Amino acid sequence: MIIEQQKKDLQPLLHRKGIDAYLMYTDSIRSADMYYISGFLAGDAFTYLYKNKDILLVSSMEKERAKKESRITDVRSTSDYGSKELLKIHKDPAEVYSRLLVQLLKEEECSSIAVPEEFPLFFADHLRDEGINITCITSPIRKLREKKTKTEIKAISNTQRACELSASKAIDLIRSSKISGDELTINGRPLTSEYIKAAIHHSLLDSGCEAQGTIVACGPRSCDPHWEGEGVLQAHQQIILDIFPRNMVSRYYSDMSRTVVRGKPDPKIKEMYEAVLAAQQVGFDLIEPGANSSEIHQAVCDSFTDAGFAVGEDEGFIHSTGHSVGIDIHERPGIGPQQDILDIGNVITVEPGLYYHDVGGVRIEDMVVVTDKGCNNLTMLNKNLQL
Repeated sequence: MIIEQQKKDLQPLLHRKGIDAYLMYTDSIRSADMYYISGFLAGDAFTYLYKNKDILLVSSMEKERAKKESRITDVRSTSDYGSKELLKIHKDPAEVYSRLLVQLLKEEECSSIAVPEEFPLFFADHLRDEGINITCITSPIRKLREKKTKTEIKAISNTQRACELSASKAIDLIRSSKISGDELTINGRPLTSEYIKAAIHHSLLDSGCEAQGTIVACGPRSCDPHWEGEGVLQAHQQIILDIFPRNMVSRYYSDMSRTVVRGKPDPKIKEMYEAVLAAQQVGFDLIEPGANSSEIHQAVCDSFTDAGFAVGEDEGFIHSTGHSVGIDIHERPGIGPQQDILDIGNVITVEPGLYYHDVGGVRIEDMVVVTDKGCNNLTMLNKNLQL
C-alpha cells in the first residue's frame, strides 16, 4: 500500500518539476524516510532510486537480505556495477561509490534527478561533473508519512500500550514510596529519578521497546521542559514523567506525559494542572480533518490566558501544542504557529504545559489519531495529579 501511494504521489511531483527521478543515499536506521519507502533496515548507507519503478542499490553482502526483507523487488548490488574492480583503481570508497551512482543513473536514462537536503555534497558534485542535473527538494517521502495507515496506527498503539505499562509501574513506585521529611523513600532508601527511569526502561525492554531521553523531572527545575531529571524525588512536589519509546521491531514511536505529586501539592501546582487539563480538552475538541493547526494552537493559548496564565518564551506556556508521531518521534503535521492542515490518519500529540521558575512545570500529553468525526485518543492511562 505504501509503495502504491508513493508511485501515485511521487511521479506527478517529478513530472511537474521536469525531473527524471528521485534519489536517496542514506542508512535506514537514522533515516525514517529510507526505512518507510524501502522497508529494509540497515545501518550502512545504501541507495534508493525512483523512476516509474523502485530500485535499491545495496552492498553485495546485503543483497540477498534486501531481496527477502525489503518492499522493493528490483534489488541490485554494488558488485553488479564493478565496485571491487573500481576500488583497486581509485582506492577512495566515496570516489568509487559516486562512479557507481553515475553508472546506475545513466543505465536508467536519468539526466536530471531530485535529491533530499541531506544528500552528500561529494556525490552531488561528481554527478554534476558527469552532466547530471541535480535539484535539492524537501523530501516528498516525509509528506507521504503524514497520513498513517491502519497498520501504522496499530503499530503506534501497540507501542503506546507498552509506554502506559511502564508509566503505570513508575507511578505505582512513586505511590508506594514513603514521605520522609521533604523526600520520598522506598525500601528505606531515597527514591531517585534514576531509579524510576530504570524501572521504566526495564518495563519497556520487557515489552520489546527501547527509550532514550526519558524524563522524570521533579520540582522547580522541571520548568525546563526537556530537563531529564536527576537526584532524589521530593515529597509534595510535582514529578513530570515524559516517555517516548520506540518498538524495536515495528520501529514506531509513541509519546505520553503525566504529572504526579506524592503528598500534598502546592495550590499553584493544582491550579496549573487544572489549566493544563482544560487547555488539552480545548485542543481535543478542535481537532478534525481540514483544521488549521495554528488555530488550534491559538485556542489553547487563549485558554491559558483566559485562566490567568502567561503565554510566552520564558514562563507560562512556552512551546507548541503538539507534533505528529511515527517512525520519527517528531513528524509533521504539528500543532503550533505553523499553518499545517490536519487530515484523516494524522497521529498527533496534544501536550500543553505550564512552566514557572519558582515552582517548576506541569505537562499532560496524549496521542490522538485524526478521524472523519474529529479524533480518537490512543492514550488510555488516567490523569491523576495527587498520589
